[in-house]
Amino acid sequence: MRLAVIGAGAVGRSVVELADEYGHEVVAVADSSSAAVADGTEGRGSGAGRDDAVGVDPDAVVARKAERGIVGDDDPADALAADYEALVEATPTTLGDAEPGFSHVTAALERDRHAVLANKGPVAERFGDLRAAVDDSAGEIRFEATVGGAIPAVSTVEDIEPGHVTAVRGVLNGTANFILTRMAAEGLDYDHVLAEAQDLGVAEADPSFDVDGTDAALKCVILANVLSFGAVDDPADAREFTLDDADVEGIRDVPGSALRLAAEDGRTVRLIGEATGETVRVAPRLVPENGTLAVSGTQNIVQIETSHAGRLNISGRGAGGPETASAVLGDVGRLG
Repeated sequence: MRLAVIGAGAVGRSVVELADEYGHEVVAVADSSSAAVADGTEGRGSGAGRDDAVGVDPDAVVARKAERGIVGDDDPADALAADYEALVEATPTTLGDAEPGFSHVTAALERDRHAVLANKGPVAERFGDLRAAVDDSAGEIRFEATVGGAIPAVSTVEDIEPGHVTAVRGVLNGTANFILTRMAAEGLDYDHVLAEAQDLGVAEADPSFDVDGTDAALKCVILANVLSFGAVDDPADAREFTLDDADVEGIRDVPGSALRLAAEDGRTVRLIGEATGETVRVAPRLVPENGTLAVSGTQNIVQIETSHAGRLNISGRGAGGPETASAVLGDVGRLG
């Protein structure tokens, strides 16, 4: 499948580098200020260029981004106009109106092309609008990479069928989990471990998105929308969730003493997100120290409660360029 990749951060670059291994061709790449568009693909119609189009050189795109901060000499709009079959939306997550990611996706759908999202914003903040755009298009959207990186949470819920899933919960942010794991293991307080995580590159200079629970909440909002819309025949009957509907508490106020006391009772603390078709909640919770939810370090876990199959657990890497790109490219394969 021919791909246009919008966003040249860690995930976008990894998609460009790995696409060929998955049998796909990248014909356009864009960052916020530049683009690289393969010769013969710009502005073509849906049936044009299929036999003679040659994809961009992934090594050249990645090298230019590293060396010069741009991916090419074309305009970003040229990438959106290229002859692709699926748009990969890998720009940074924005809240509220979810722009520019939302407009990128709807532009693809208006051309009857598919869209695969790594950007959580459009799916978490404007899910109903996306579904309406899909209804008016021959294209589809997929968004596995928005929840849990490499963990196939969304596709597993879809395979079970959302109407047979009663809840999805888990550890969905690696930064917060690393901090809590280190606090418990070393008996250290939050501020000390946060500084360590920042030195290691596990936490951002401004860690708010992770430690305040926003990232985990967005992922749970997406899962709640999957459950809500997937359980009804008429989308008008579904409840649409946004971040405003989530009850969110982060880990800044978790004292080291709480983890030490929990350990004396064979328990520990994890930032747990939970989604149903009715509620979204993220908060630090006590869990058994050797239990399924007590994953360590930057690992994530998704726990799916089902009506007929009991509880399913899927764990793995919830972030990272290649890991998240594998979820993106898996979605592209599902569209093919």
